Amino acid sequence: MVSRWGETLDLAYAILKEGNLVKMYIDYKPAKQIGDGMVTKSRNWQADIDWADLIIFDYTGYGKIATELRNAGKLVFGGTEYADNLELDRNFGQSELKRHKVKILDYKEFSNTNDAIAYVDEFPNKYVIKPCGEVQDYKQLLFVGNEDDGGDVKRILKAYQKAWGNDLGVFQLQRKVSGVEVAVSAFFNGHEFIKPININFEHKKLFPKELGVSTGEMGTSMLWKDENPIFEATLKKFEKKLAQDHFVGHIDLNSIVNGNGIYPLEFTPRFGFPQIQIQRAGILEPIGKMLYKISNGESFKILTRKGFQVGLHLVVPPFPYEDTKTFNLFSKDAVVVFKKPMKEGVHPMHLKMVNGEWLITGNSGIVMVVTGTGTTMKEAQKLMYNRTSNILVNNSYYRTDIGDRWAEDSDKLWAWNLL
Repeated sequence: MVSRWGETLDLAYAILKEGNLVKMYIDYKPAKQIGDGMVTKSRNWQADIDWADLIIFDYTGYGKIATELRNAGKLVFGGTEYADNLELDRNFGQSELKRHKVKILDYKEFSNTNDAIAYVDEFPNKYVIKPCGEVQDYKQLLFVGNEDDGGDVKRILKAYQKAWGNDLGVFQLQRKVSGVEVAVSAFFNGHEFIKPININFEHKKLFPKELGVSTGEMGTSMLWKDENPIFEATLKKFEKKLAQDHFVGHIDLNSIVNGNGIYPLEFTPRFGFPQIQIQRAGILEPIGKMLYKISNGESFKILTRKGFQVGLHLVVPPFPYEDTKTFNLFSKDAVVVFKKPMKEGVHPMHLKMVNGEWLITGNSGIVMVVTGTGTTMKEAQKLMYNRTSNILVNNSYYRTDIGDRWAEDSDKLWAWNLL
């Protein structure tokens, strides 16, 4: 398991408990202790290539080496350079959607704020500011405008200009449309998509009711379907290209949908976090064997639960910020306590094991993902929050409304014939 940030500890730990030998390498230096005492760690993953029957890359940026290893005869789960570019270069991703005859929202790319402000003056409308390239992980730069004339977007751009100067990099102004944000995703075996399709709804803001700063993710609700109109209109059109590219992995595409159409926003050609942890709660076969079959090019249908799965991020300070002093003061080496013995539905994230206890490590403050499953969304939510109430982590916080949007969103999606 070659991990950029250590986000796939739960996956490595599960594969180990299924009876496989696992080594985990973490690229990010402050995250090196994640998984200590839980899985065998690799100091140099390249030195373990011959040892491994399957190599898993959990993030974008490894596409070139993944392809080279496949060409050398290794089984590899992870991206390609083409797939990496779909995520890392927003402009390329949008142009590929257009090339595959998928309808997209109008957008324009900029490298300085003055040009962007002038553009909004000329074409007043609601816009979303989307950072591109290296700065797209800076969630504080993402801004969703609400004013019809784009006035709020101009004010934000002027503030960015004062704060960042010319260091903002490349960014997009994308037309904003109202609707439901929904993602479709699937595993790909190098030849074709593996059914069923995963349909998921992200909750990105820090606080309930979509308040506060944008985080990577605070929780997700999902279900599995054999067929879906959104998938057919978007990702399915990339099946031939992904096969030509010999892509082996997981790919996700989120969209805004409404009564007028489906408007794709961005690709994630890798595991999503906490998406993969919640998917694991819904997959009813050994995850290690499943990933091996996908990497081996086998065609099969994944055995999944009926109904719904939900999951939340349980976090501690300084999440969602980076602040070493705060982390060391409030969170480092804090112990995870279970009121009653329970590991079902608990997916470790930035943890290590010392004397049988889980301790918080890394530097981000992401402790774990807690999941729930059920025939109905409310049943899945109830189980997730019951499990969460059994966990004691000092100074921890989480969103209390993961899955609440389903009641309204599902009505809209049914009305638009998109479920």
